Amino acid sequence: MLRLNELKLPLEHGEADLTASICRRLKLAPEALRSQRVVKRSVDARKKAHIQLTYSVEIELEPALEQKLLQRFRKDPHLQPAPNTSYQFVAKAPVGIADGAIPRPVVIGAGPCGYFCALVLAQMGYRPLLLERGKPVKERSADTFGFWKGKTPFNPESNAQFGEGGAGTFSDGKLYSQVRDPNHYGRKVLEEFVAAGANPEILVLHRPHIGTFKLATVVRGLRAQIERLGGEIRFESRVDQISIEELNGQRRVRGVQLSDGSLIAADHVVVAVGHSARDTFTMLHANGVAMEAKPFSVGFRIEHPQPLIDQARWGNFAGHPLLGAAEYKLVHHASNGRCVYSFCMCPGGLVVGATSEEGRVVTNGMSQHSRNERNANSGIVVNIEPEDVAPYGHGAGDPLAGVAFQRHWESRAFELGGRNYAAPGQRLGDFLAGEASQNLGEVAPSYAPGVQLANLEGCLPAYVIEAMREALPAFATKIPGYAMDDAMLTGVETRTSSPVRLPRNTSLESVNTQGLYPAGEGAGYAGGILSAGIDGIRIAEAVVLNLRRQHPGAPGESACDPA
Repeated sequence: MLRLNELKLPLEHGEADLTASICRRLKLAPEALRSQRVVKRSVDARKKAHIQLTYSVEIELEPALEQKLLQRFRKDPHLQPAPNTSYQFVAKAPVGIADGAIPRPVVIGAGPCGYFCALVLAQMGYRPLLLERGKPVKERSADTFGFWKGKTPFNPESNAQFGEGGAGTFSDGKLYSQVRDPNHYGRKVLEEFVAAGANPEILVLHRPHIGTFKLATVVRGLRAQIERLGGEIRFESRVDQISIEELNGQRRVRGVQLSDGSLIAADHVVVAVGHSARDTFTMLHANGVAMEAKPFSVGFRIEHPQPLIDQARWGNFAGHPLLGAAEYKLVHHASNGRCVYSFCMCPGGLVVGATSEEGRVVTNGMSQHSRNERNANSGIVVNIEPEDVAPYGHGAGDPLAGVAFQRHWESRAFELGGRNYAAPGQRLGDFLAGEASQNLGEVAPSYAPGVQLANLEGCLPAYVIEAMREALPAFATKIPGYAMDDAMLTGVETRTSSPVRLPRNTSLESVNTQGLYPAGEGAGYAGGILSAGIDGIRIAEAVVLNLRRQHPGAPGESACDPA
């Protein structure tokens, strides 16, 4: 099997054209092709008058012919043997684990990191216990959409941040990442998503996404797979305390305590709580778990008419069914030293309420799979460094100073929005002029529960406002019309990433607490659904290898059935 990359075809083409292109590129007779399979498809829109689709394909030929082609094209980096992207389990569970011979791993958090950690542990036979503070996705969705529509009160334990599926459930469902992935863990994540109900196109598209409603189906499928393999998932089970034993200068985790007072013994605890579990960060810090402040970003959501973005990206091909709603990625280095960039851009999406605490307003973006809402929205955010947040902390070196910083500005947004969870909003023209908006223009804000027109200067630090006022007009040089007066800004976006990092050693345990595994976005090791899932797999492998070292004499191995 060979893989051929960088095969370009015009938008209007059929499967026969793809076959013909393969044969022309490799100087093959069509009958020499035993099979062909598209493994990746992306859009090359660098020339708007000549947009092309770029393919990576795997082809099967007679083995001797494959070797001849590899020799003939040995200087062409785009023809190589097809890589093996199948996932390989590091170990299988010893016989007897079901009888308690080996302590059951505990995973805290049912976001993508926690779910993939639990799934791989279950597939290797280790029957994990997964604890989630929020509700199953169906009930969680009812609470969240009810809050957005003003039909139900805000629930601090069931919202856009907490509950089955994690924060990514109410997002665009982007499934791409910039993390290095030599072990093809990302492929494992995508394949498990498809097995759980996602559209198989995510295995092929260069920048795949699922969408909010489909994500709800997928997380239920992952839950069913974990439970089928002997894992257990408990919802509305918030971990309020962690038990740590200190012996001969060594700290080791011994269990967790839930909000109802019940105790669960455990020697291997994975903390995959997401970037908004502030109470958990506080509890871990109080228990002496190593923690440090890390950079993050804050800003606003901006909305434009989706056709404006489509035209800027696709030109005359805007509206073509193979292209869909256009995305963008923008960066500007401001004269005050700040970096301003687009974050979590949601084509054809909505701006939504993403707070996890009472008395605070947080915005985020989400899209359905169809991406057919009238507005494009994106976070426009500015980098925040640990030294920026230090004045908000309790003393020098407080690792939770970033949390205090976020809370301060989220509370300001709550006040400016009218103290009823409406978000403060401002037309872009008024923002640039430093004037409070008095009325809406062409772009109607999509944020639910609602928008209160205001002056957003009061929502974020002056250096953030200064950098954004410089960057937004500059973005118009890349996307004509981007600085339109009627574009809508909504505040505030503060949950771009975790404000803390829990350092890990080479075994992926906490550097000062054995058996405790900081994982995913909340611990500072991921930045989205795919990278969080990848980190969950890595943590599951680390837990299993540690268990195997601690219990080397366990007899035999049980069957590992990941199907």
